[in-house]
Amino acid sequence: MIDIGVNLTNSRFDKDLATVIEQAKQAGLTNLIVTGTNIEESEQALTLSKKYPEFLYCTAGVHPHDASSMGKQALTKLRSLLAQPEVKAVGECGLDFNRNYSTPQEQEEAFIKQLELAVELQLPVFMHERDASARFIELVTPYIKQLPSAVVHCFTGTESELAHYLALDLHIGITGWICDERRGQHLLDIVKMIPDDRLMIETDSPYLLPRSMRPKPKSSRNEPKYLPYIAKTIAEARQQDLQSLLVNTQKTSNRFFNLTP
Repeated sequence: MIDIGVNLTNSRFDKDLATVIEQAKQAGLTNLIVTGTNIEESEQALTLSKKYPEFLYCTAGVHPHDASSMGKQALTKLRSLLAQPEVKAVGECGLDFNRNYSTPQEQEEAFIKQLELAVELQLPVFMHERDASARFIELVTPYIKQLPSAVVHCFTGTESELAHYLALDLHIGITGWICDERRGQHLLDIVKMIPDDRLMIETDSPYLLPRSMRPKPKSSRNEPKYLPYIAKTIAEARQQDLQSLLVNTQKTSNRFFNLTP
């Protein structure tokens, strides 16, 4: 199992990170992809990946929340980070019109710069989209055929949005959101639409602890070791053998991030 989205630079992992990583290995995970959400955290993600070679890899990018920081200096630093062998994708980048911590214009400019960088360097893109699907599709479409691949991570959208993303040949990352009876029920119905070679799985730790887990963990912190539960939920929703799902998502993730199986 490969967890394609783990925020290990988050302060909630500061006290016991080594234990979290060891428990992920014991749970059967073969790799964790540490998410870079701004320049500083991308640098931290790279440092972690160097500390745990061949188990941790990372992305480097500027999240839409941090898009206002995407100046020339940030772009230069990002280019340098993306040259490192442990960095496997550009991102997390995209659009988030839900909170607008950066203005929509700043978000769009930062997203386009990172799409252009991914095309230039021929790296996959790890993308975020929230309440911005129509504009997101408009911005991605001109670049998609020039990119090696791209994933909408932590997909939580509608059936129509999923159909549009699949038509663009995007990969789809599914998290423990699918285990949330309050807001993730629709994913149980539409996750079967995703082809085997487009589906990847993730925890987005420390966020999105699967609410349906029993017994319920004492801590609200999500961890990579819970990925098997998310995978089982997805397999059941797809009416698919769990082992087949694991084999397929592993193969897809290895190919997407250019990892050696």
